[in-house]
Amino acid sequence: MNRKRERESARRRYDRYVARQQERAATAARRRRAVAWAVVAGAAVVALGTATALWLAGGRDGEPAIAAEAAPADGVTGTAAPGDTAGAGLCPEPGPAALDDPVQLAEVPPPLPGRVTVTLDTTCGPVTAELDGDAAPQGVGNLVGLAREGFFDGTPCHRLTTDGIFVLQCGDPTGTGTGGPGYRFGPVENAPADDVYPAGTLAMARVGGDGSSMGSQFFVVHADSTIPSDAAGGYSVLGTVTSGLDIVQRIASAGTAADGVAPAQSVGIRSLTVQEAP
Repeated sequence: MNRKRERESARRRYDRYVARQQERAATAARRRRAVAWAVVAGAAVVALGTATALWLAGGRDGEPAIAAEAAPADGVTGTAAPGDTAGAGLCPEPGPAALDDPVQLAEVPPPLPGRVTVTLDTTCGPVTAELDGDAAPQGVGNLVGLAREGFFDGTPCHRLTTDGIFVLQCGDPTGTGTGGPGYRFGPVENAPADDVYPAGTLAMARVGGDGSSMGSQFFVVHADSTIPSDAAGGYSVLGTVTSGLDIVQRIASAGTAADGVAPAQSVGIRSLTVQEAP
């Protein structure tokens, strides 16, 4: 399937997804009126405790390990369940649906030194970041290479954490937290020595304890976070958001059904464009 056909197929899936989201919103509203809030709150507390325990334990087999990814492809911990939320209505359109046949690459894109600016055209608005290829050449080269292949086009952001660790995680075209580009790479580079990831940090997710498990999943820190290192170290910091952090924070403010699953305000990436510094 050529690129044009892939994108047409992704758009059709996205249109079907919008229709499903609208139907789900109506169903969710009826359910909220029928179910006691006390029961919902109790279930949320249990889910939150379970998710937090998984992060601190370093993730489950085949999942990334921290507050930023989860999957055999890249890493931060926890599964990305869609939950039962229809979206908070803060954005002009719902995020795209997961892809059944995501693009796969034969090998890792080459390292890319130097400064690079990338813009995530999300369904909630543009988020721009400056990447430092001198500090993280393999991570930046990987993200840029995938972007140029259209890997991120029409993909959902599948995970939000809002307790202790504050990140929005994207880059898995399957939306499950276990998808990736068909390869893994490492080791970790440019991780903070003090384990502090300021708001606006853009970093790679990975499997807990495995510094060579990065793929396509990445996370944006929406509030200052201390993310403990594990046996593999910290998480590869690629750069910093220079505009649009308020969009990520608005998504985070809408919350999630349970910490570590899909955000209540569904969001995804229409495209990720690259502008190299002259």
